[in-house]
Parts: sequence; C-alpha cells; structure tokens
Amino acid sequence: MEIKLEFMNTKIIFKWALIALILGGVQSNVLFAQDAEVKEVKEEKKKKEKVKKENGKIQKSDKKAEIVKYRRSSLHTMIIEDVKMPKGDLILKTFNEAEFPDKYNNHTTGSKSFKLEEYYISPTVAEGQKVKNKDKKNYAPTIDKYIKDNKVANQIVAKWFSRSPEGTFDMSLIGERGMYDASAQDAATANSTERGAAMLADAGEDLIGNTFVVVNYSNFIENEPIAKAARDILYATVEDQPADAIGRAIVEKGADIAYKKTKDGYSVWTTAYLYQLQWTDSMSAVFYQFLWNDASAPDSVRVEAFDKSDLFQLKLLGSQKAQSLITGLGSNAQNKEMIIKNATLKSINAVYNKLQKKFEAFRTKTPLVSSDPLGAKIGLKEGLEGGDKYEVLEKQIDAYGKVKWKRKGVIKVDKKKIWNNLYTIGEEPLDKNGQPIKADNDVKFTHFKGGKGFYPGMLLRQVN
Repeated sequence: MEIKLEFMNTKIIFKWALIALILGGVQSNVLFAQDAEVKEVKEEKKKKEKVKKENGKIQKSDKKAEIVKYRRSSLHTMIIEDVKMPKGDLILKTFNEAEFPDKYNNHTTGSKSFKLEEYYISPTVAEGQKVKNKDKKNYAPTIDKYIKDNKVANQIVAKWFSRSPEGTFDMSLIGERGMYDASAQDAATANSTERGAAMLADAGEDLIGNTFVVVNYSNFIENEPIAKAARDILYATVEDQPADAIGRAIVEKGADIAYKKTKDGYSVWTTAYLYQLQWTDSMSAVFYQFLWNDASAPDSVRVEAFDKSDLFQLKLLGSQKAQSLITGLGSNAQNKEMIIKNATLKSINAVYNKLQKKFEAFRTKTPLVSSDPLGAKIGLKEGLEGGDKYEVLEKQIDAYGKVKWKRKGVIKVDKKKIWNNLYTIGEEPLDKNGQPIKADNDVKFTHFKGGKGFYPGMLLRQVN
C-alpha cells in the first residue's frame, strides 16, 4: 500500500532522531522556613486591615469563601467519528469516558459525536486547480454543516435558559453560574428593576457570550512506515559519500537508532476546532422580546419560533493541532490499550492547551491554592513550562453587584516545581514490562515566583 507522507510527520521523526542520538545523557528540595514571630506579625496585620464596601473589593473576611466562586467559561466538547480510522472505536470510547475539563462549566448539549460520512463536505476549488492536502483535511466546512443542520447554537442557548420539555425558560442556571441570589433572579426575569437589568447585561457579557464548542478529530497512524521513510531520507543525505566514510557511518547509525526507537508504536494526531457562541445586545433584545417563553404564560407560537430561529450562531475562531507519540508497546493487549488511551488523552489535552494559548477568549482562570509558596493546581497536563507568565486577578464588585477582575500583578512558573498531573493513579504510562512509570517529582501543585500580597482565591490567567 502506497504511503503518502506529510512534511510535518517527517519533522517529528527527525526530532526523535535527534533525541535518540543524545540518549544516555545526564538524567534539592529547597526548604523554606519562616520565623514564628514574623508569621504572627503578618497574621495580626491581616486582621487589622479594613476594606470599605464602597470600593467594590471583597472584604478580608470573605476571601476564603470566594476561593472557588468565580465564573468559568462554559464548554461543549465533541469528536468526529471516522469509520476509516484505525482504532477509531477505542479513540471514541476514550473520548467519551474522559473526565470533563474541570476549568470549564460542563455545557454538554445533545450529542458528543457525529459521523464524518454523514456531513462531509468535499473541498471546492476553482476550475483547473488541484485540491491541496491541507484543504483535504480541513473539516471546518463539515462541522459547520453539522452545527447548522442540528441547530447546535439553539441547543446551547436553550440549555442556558433551562428550557423545559414544554419550551418554557427560566433563569435558574444563569443564577447558579452567575452566583446571583434568588431575589436577583426574580428581578431579572421580570426585568423590572435596575438590578434586574444589570444582571441580564452581566449574564450576557460574562456567561452566555463565553460559551465555546470544541470539535476534535483524532487520527491514528502507525509509526513504522513513517520511521522507515525518515530513515531512508537520512540515508539519502550521505549516499554520495564513500561507504567507509566516518560521517556516513555516524548518520546511518543515528538513523538506525531513531528507526528502532520509533517504529514499534503509533502516533495520535488531534486537530481541534474552536467555536464561540455569538451573543450580542441586539440578539438578547430579540430573544427576550420575541422568543422568551415564560412558564407563567406558555406560548406555543414562541416555542416554534425559537425552534426555527436562525438568530443564534457559533463562530469559528480557529483550530490547533497536537501529536502524541506511542512507543515501546508490549505484547500484552490490555497494556497496549491503556497506552493508546493515554496517548489519545495526552493529544487531546495538548491541543486544548494550544487553543488556550492562541485564543485569549478561551483562556481559563485558575485559583491560587497557596500563598507561601505561591501555587495553583495546574501543571504538565495544562502544558505549563518554566517561565510561563500569569496575571494575578482580584475580584471586585461594583455598586450594582456586577463582577469585575482587576490585575494585581504578574508571576512566573517555577521550572523546578511544576506539578506532574498528566495521569491519574492507575492510568500512568507503562514501561516495556507493563509497569506504571511514576512521576519524577512529588510536587502537589505548581509553584510560581514573583509578586507580593497575593492570597488563596485570587485568580491566575495566562498572558503568554
């Protein structure tokens, strides 16, 4: 069977060739102590600090209560099913059983997958032109068709307003995620008070408009054909040299090492397409005036109007790709399945991290869990690297109770103290004997450097 290789695949193998050539290279905890008297002085100082309600900041006594009370973006995840994909059933099973990203509100709506052949749209080009490879693997038009045909945007809005089987709406979910009290929800539903209007504006800005859909397409590729082709390419670079030339021998030996290290396994390639729900003031006005269906006065006409409406749209922000290499597969079938599952999850996590870095709107907030040392429960799973910068945000509330976040400083990831949270216990990567490979450190959360006056509950958001 003829195998068509992409330049990107070849680059990956070259990278592994370099790694193979340098295999065998080089493979304290710093204790922090603080004087008890100094701690006592700091605690006393905190107790004496007073913050006026008028300035909008949360009071010191409320800080611990606010640690987990922040508004997360909402997310619906999907995967494209491709019957032609090797190990497609295992990839689909892994996706469906994976834990939902805990830094987003789970806004799963309807199906989590659809079949490629049922919605596939072949690329169109001008007459006489050839379809480029990158266009052949662009599934955005296919996803757009699925979203439109199934009115996914309408489903997402319906979930936001807790639509009942009878087609009526209420504000319970918005109240829950917006952390409004019951009286504020009632006021907003009636839309008869200044606070009620502010709540709806707040919800549109901070909640509904920050709803995303990520659609994944994962491709499963055997490494051996690619590894062999990469080895042949390296061989070709020195074929003009004499057979006994030292330089030729070094290159060929390196190519052989890389081939042996990478041929027994697979690669999982994941492309993720990021969509954002569009929610504007004008759309909100149309919704409340013509489509809102209150339980106190159900209206079948409005039910039908909402179902048929094309008012709501999902906008494609872009896509990102990530790859996970699987090597060292043993003969044990159960171990092999676990390794493939781990690689699939790793590939999906990696592409989510790339989406966050590229698209600011999709970036999540993470609470500080420690102030000495500065720390947060994010790590290698989220793609952290030493030196990554995060802004520290403090919650502020205006006179109407509208939430704002003010930057209070910037901190950096400590490269020596990054939490290894790639795998949960029992799902660690396995060695050639099928034994779990333990994390290389015992850090329980990632440490950060820089800044003063931060406290648990303040939020972090990546800036680079």
